[in-house]
Amino acid sequence: MRLLATVAAGIALLGVVPTSAASALTVSAPSTPPGQPASSAAPSRTAPPSTAATWGVAPSTARGPNGRAAFGYKLDPGATLTDYVGVTNHSGRPLTLDLYASDAVTTTRGGFDLLAAGQKPADVGSWVRLPRRTVTIPPTSRLDVLFTLTVPRNATPGDHAGGIVASLTSGGTDAQGNRVAVDHRVGARIYLRVTGELQPTLAVQDLRVRHTGSVNPLTGGTVTATVTVRNTGNVRLAGQPVLGVAGPFGLAPRSVTGAALPEILPGGELTTTVRMPGVPPLFRLTADATVTPVAVGDQVLDPRPRASTARAAVWAVPWPQLALLALLALAGWALIATRRRRAARHARAVAAAREEGRAEAGRAPDADRSGPGHDNRQPAIDRTGKDDT
Repeated sequence: MRLLATVAAGIALLGVVPTSAASALTVSAPSTPPGQPASSAAPSRTAPPSTAATWGVAPSTARGPNGRAAFGYKLDPGATLTDYVGVTNHSGRPLTLDLYASDAVTTTRGGFDLLAAGQKPADVGSWVRLPRRTVTIPPTSRLDVLFTLTVPRNATPGDHAGGIVASLTSGGTDAQGNRVAVDHRVGARIYLRVTGELQPTLAVQDLRVRHTGSVNPLTGGTVTATVTVRNTGNVRLAGQPVLGVAGPFGLAPRSVTGAALPEILPGGELTTTVRMPGVPPLFRLTADATVTPVAVGDQVLDPRPRASTARAAVWAVPWPQLALLALLALAGWALIATRRRRAARHARAVAAAREEGRAEAGRAPDADRSGPGHDNRQPAIDRTGKDDT
C-alpha cells in the first residue's frame, strides 16, 4: 500500500515590497548568515560531501537574498510584478526539487500551512507563474528563480496568503510496514493585499462548555469552554479570547483571559480552549466567550473591529456540597432526636417520681392512725343524761 505524507517546514514570517531584476535563472554561492557580508565566490571544492538533503527557500533578488523574511505585496486588481525566489542547496550533492506556488490555510490549531501537493490552488498560489516545475541545484549552491505574480481584475479586496515551495519526495515505510512517499517541503510565505475596502471581522462559533466539579466541597469546579473562531472578513487577524461565567440572575460573575490566538487567515478558522478554575457550582451557569480581533504585525486597524461573543449555559449541580449538607442535616436530626429522647426519659422519670410521691402521701395518714402507740378506742359517751353525782 502506498501512502502520501507531507512535511512542511521552513515557512518564513514577514516580507516587504520586492525589487525586480532582469535574469530569469542564475546560479550563485549560498547566502551567508545574517549579519555577515555576502560573498560571490564559487562553492568550495574542499567542503566534505554530505549525504543528507538540506535546502532552503527565501525571497531573493538577481544578486541573492536581501533580508526579506516573506514576500509582502500591496497591489491593485489587474497589477503584475516580477520577483525572485532563492532556493539554496546546503547539501554536498546535487538536488532536483519540485518548485511550485500554492495557497495558504489556517490549521485547526492555528498554524500556517499550504495545500497538499496534490491540491490545485485557487487563490494567490494560482496567480504565480514560475519558469519551470523542477529545478536542479548543484552542491552548496543557490538558484535565484524569477517568477511573475498577476492579480486578476476581479480579485476580492483584502489579504491573500500563499507560498512558494521547494519539495523533495522520498520513499520509506511506516510503522505498519507499508511503503510511503514522504513529501518534504520547504517554502517562503506570500502575503498579498489587494486594494479595496477592508473588513476585519472574527466570528465566535460552536461554543461548548462543561463544568467539572471537585471532590472537595469547599472548593469550586472548573469551567472548560471550547470555541471555534472563524475569520469571516478579508484581513488576516489574531485575537484575544475572554471567558466570562456567572450564576443565575448574574450571581457571582467571574472572567478569565485565555491565551492569545495566532494569525487566522481570511476564511480560516481555529479551535481554542479556555479554562476557569474555582467556579462555584450554582446549579445553572451562563458562559460568554468573547474574542477581540487584534492586528497582525504592523497593521493598523482603524476603526478597530468589534468583538464577537457567543453564549452557552451549563448545569453545575453541587453534588459534594449537597452531600455535605445532607450529612450536616442528618447529624442535626440525630442530635435533636437524641435530645428529645433524653428529654422524654427525663419527663417520664419526673412523672414517675411525682406519682410515687403522691402514692406515698396518700398512704401516710392511715399509717399514722394505725401505727404502734396510737389508741384507736373512742371515749365512752353517757347517753342517759344523768349526773353520776
